[in-house]
Amino acid sequence: MNALGKVVRSGVGRRRVQTLVIGLATMMAVAASVLGGSLLVLSGAPFGDAFARQHGAHLSMEFDAGEVSAGQLARTEDAAGVSAAAGPFRTATVTPRSDGAGPQWPMTVAGRGGPGRDVDEVALLDGRWPTRSGEIVLSADAALIPTLGMKVTFPELSGGPTLTVVGIARSVTQTADAWVVPAQMPALTAPGGGGYQMLYRFADAGTAARITAGRKAVTASLPPEAAVGRQSWLTVKRTAERDTALYVPFLIAFGSLGLVMSVLIVGNVVASAVGTSTRRIGVLKAVGFTPAQVVRAYVGQALIPAAAGTVLGLLAGHLLAVPVLAETGEVYGTSSLAIAPSVDLSVTAGVLGLVAATAWASAWRAGRLRTVDALAVGRGAASGRGRWAARLAGRLPLPQPVALGLVRPFARPARALAMGTAILFGAVAVTFTVGMGASLNEVMKAKAHDVADVVVPAPLPDFGPGSPGGAGNAGGAGSPGGAGVSEGTGPEKQPGSQPGDQSGEQSGEQSGEQSGSQAATQSGAGPDPDPDAVAAVVEAAAGTGKYYRAATVRATVSGLTGTVDVVAFTGDASWGGYTMVSGRWIGRPGEAVVPTPFLSATGTRVGDRITLNGLAEPVTVRIVGEVLDPRNNGMQLFTDAATLTAARPDLTDTSHHIAVAAGTDVSAYVAALNKDLAPLGVTARTGGLGAGGDMVVTLNALSAILTLMLVAVAALGVLNGVLLDTRERVREIGVHKALGMTPRQTVAMVLTSVAVTGLVAGALGVPLGVTLHGWVLPAMGDSVGLRLPDSVLAVYHVAELLPLALGGLLIATLGALLPAGWAAGSRTATALRTE
Repeated sequence: MNALGKVVRSGVGRRRVQTLVIGLATMMAVAASVLGGSLLVLSGAPFGDAFARQHGAHLSMEFDAGEVSAGQLARTEDAAGVSAAAGPFRTATVTPRSDGAGPQWPMTVAGRGGPGRDVDEVALLDGRWPTRSGEIVLSADAALIPTLGMKVTFPELSGGPTLTVVGIARSVTQTADAWVVPAQMPALTAPGGGGYQMLYRFADAGTAARITAGRKAVTASLPPEAAVGRQSWLTVKRTAERDTALYVPFLIAFGSLGLVMSVLIVGNVVASAVGTSTRRIGVLKAVGFTPAQVVRAYVGQALIPAAAGTVLGLLAGHLLAVPVLAETGEVYGTSSLAIAPSVDLSVTAGVLGLVAATAWASAWRAGRLRTVDALAVGRGAASGRGRWAARLAGRLPLPQPVALGLVRPFARPARALAMGTAILFGAVAVTFTVGMGASLNEVMKAKAHDVADVVVPAPLPDFGPGSPGGAGNAGGAGSPGGAGVSEGTGPEKQPGSQPGDQSGEQSGEQSGEQSGSQAATQSGAGPDPDPDAVAAVVEAAAGTGKYYRAATVRATVSGLTGTVDVVAFTGDASWGGYTMVSGRWIGRPGEAVVPTPFLSATGTRVGDRITLNGLAEPVTVRIVGEVLDPRNNGMQLFTDAATLTAARPDLTDTSHHIAVAAGTDVSAYVAALNKDLAPLGVTARTGGLGAGGDMVVTLNALSAILTLMLVAVAALGVLNGVLLDTRERVREIGVHKALGMTPRQTVAMVLTSVAVTGLVAGALGVPLGVTLHGWVLPAMGDSVGLRLPDSVLAVYHVAELLPLALGGLLIATLGALLPAGWAAGSRTATALRTE
């Protein structure tokens, strides 16, 4: 080993605390950066690959067959900006039965002669494409769980046609739930019903504005009322990416905090090492080291722990990515997702380059020191700063050790600033994490809609084997928290998710309205109870306060593939925990409120009208409000039960929600109510929020881990600064002890030296943390297509902010405890002999 290597190794060995601080700070920055960068790169990879491979449609449009002809639609492929088109294909919304099972949900069927090629090449996952009437291919994302050879009947259509499933396929842009040969479509289309579908690819379709321009171009020559629905590929892409995109703003925040803290700590450690090793630098130069070699020695002492921290950070980033990327690629045929080597290389090079540049800048002073001047400097670096503060503190009615401690930050302002900055970032991270946890809790409350004291869950519909809600499935369709809450049973499994997957938007557990165990006990218990009979018992029960009931049916909306949950309320449900984002709650029949993703997917806004299909007759409603509801990918609509009277009068799968009167014991109320409900075959239970779902758990766990790392780095930064300070003041501390200062007073002096710094940093960190929360949470909501109301964002209260502000003092105290104990335990004689 050459002389330079020995100096580097010796410096790393002697400065163990500084080495640990640099390594941990680098590890924190690398872990967050690798995780955030990987999610940013990989979030759209499976969808992007599948979209390119299948030549996905940039825009799919539904047209009213009564308003426009097939010839007119065929000519739209020559519109400006269209690079390729497919169609027109006849489409119909039908409600099937599978192998004699109970009624299924509406589905969109398209008549296509083949899987296509230039636009929306449907990928066959199993079986073959239909070649004649009587055959059908089902989408793997449809509500039906498809199996080859399964019989699908349509009893509501004339002649009750029965089709055999010959293939299972997937359209990357979800253009239909099933496909048949064109000759089959007349038998699946009611008189005067059905429509046409056109699929377009554009030369430029990278933004929503470009898609809108393309849509206007293709519809310019058509009658104004011809287009009845549309779906942009950007909407499907955003849904596919949102499970991982949710994490990106949050990780960018922590990664930025970690990187900035790393730079500050590395700079402070190296600068402090240079400042306390002036004589050693002179000796190195005297024995032949050049200025550049001296600088490289200190850079090397920073790079060695930084390299170790980088390796540990890469490992931590890979491990933290596992729960986020676990099953993202399976929907698109990607066997697994791994962190891209380019991300590892970029983060490694960037962080180590940043450490090297910072260390070089801080060590440059060592290279410029003259050898004679460096050798002439003693070990103690005397400083004349802070004398005015010492005089002021001497006049204050404070104990002498406290006064001496308060003066210290003014004697070393640069060091105090570095420690304060580390504490500041720790306080910012803690404040942000507390706020994010509270906001996620509010989102889960809005998702559960379970403020009711007592709930009578809806019974499960009697589905047969192989159909949603069948055996082994605990999801219920009769309540807002039933079918559709779990993607394994929902009508519209979106790309990027798997059956049984649980997330912040869509969890497999029952969301307040129905518990899985109770649903299972009611499944198959006989005919559904009469909702009016249950309502009569509830309203007659002593202690019933506010009460409403809710039933969920499935319907389709023109332009959207799959179904939406239509939740119909009887009674005033405005108190039921439905958090409004804009507009107002339902006031009369014919009105509806919908989640933000529904507005985005349909291109509508509050005040617009939409038509629900797939029921006994079309139902038109006016959107009067936007509600926060992340279940079923936001594809829900809430309305009054009277709105569906003509189209769906048999709302039997109904849940009942009760708020007991003031002073009523809930347990006693439930016991008495169940006695009256027993003849009807239903059971009431107390209300309560369901568990949060894996995405919320993962977010909370990640934030806790990263925050603890930041706080640990901040405390170690304080430890490093105070340790250097006490070592510089060994002789001064010895003098104080000789004059009668006790060990306890010594500890008080050292701790007081960081108290002001901690208080100021904590006081500044709280508003910065609140500001960071106000930026990151809306960005996280936007990444999953949700607008967050004030109730989710305004989660900080004055009573919480004061303890958070004192958190800076706690971090400073924790970091200073060890050096304080060392100073208190040092022998007076030894300290006095130190130069």
